[in-house]
Amino acid sequence: MQQDQAIAFESLYNSHFVPVRNFLRIYLGDSAIVEDVAQDTFLQFWQSPNAFDPARSNLRAYLFGIARKKAADWWRQQEKPGDAAPEGVSSLHTGPSLLMSDALQQLEPDLRNVLWLREVEGYSYDELAAILGLPLGTVKSRLFSAREQLRRVWQTTTKENL
Repeated sequence: MQQDQAIAFESLYNSHFVPVRNFLRIYLGDSAIVEDVAQDTFLQFWQSPNAFDPARSNLRAYLFGIARKKAADWWRQQEKPGDAAPEGVSSLHTGPSLLMSDALQQLEPDLRNVLWLREVEGYSYDELAAILGLPLGTVKSRLFSAREQLRRVWQTTTKENL
C-alpha cells in the first residue's frame, strides 16, 4: 500500500509542482528560496494528506494555500526591524515582458499574489477566498486595487520607455 501512495504522490507532485513554484516565484522572487518553499509545501501535504478536504476546495487551491502560508512564514522569519521590503522578482525576459514583470514587481506582494492567482491561474473569486483565507469582499477589493495599481504603474512605465 505504501508504494501505491508514493506513486499517487509522485503523480500529484508532477502535476502541481510547476504551478506552485510559479506562484511562489511571484510571491518570493529568489529561485533558490522558491524551490525550498515549494518542497516544504509538498512535504507538508505528504505528512498530512488527510488535512485536505475535497468538500472545501480543489487540490490545487489547497496546495496554493499551503504555499502561501509557507511563503508568509518565510517572510516573517526574514524580517528584521528597519529592513526595507524586498524588491521582488527579477526577470530574464526582454521587451514588453520585462516591462510587465517590472510593473508587477511594484505591486505589494498581497496584491501581486491575488492578481496572479486570478488572471494567470484562473481561480474564481470563491476559490481565491479559500486559498487566501480571506472574505470574498476582501478578495474582490484586493483585485480591484491590484488592477488599478498595475494600470497606473504600467502607464507610467510605458511613458518613460517610449
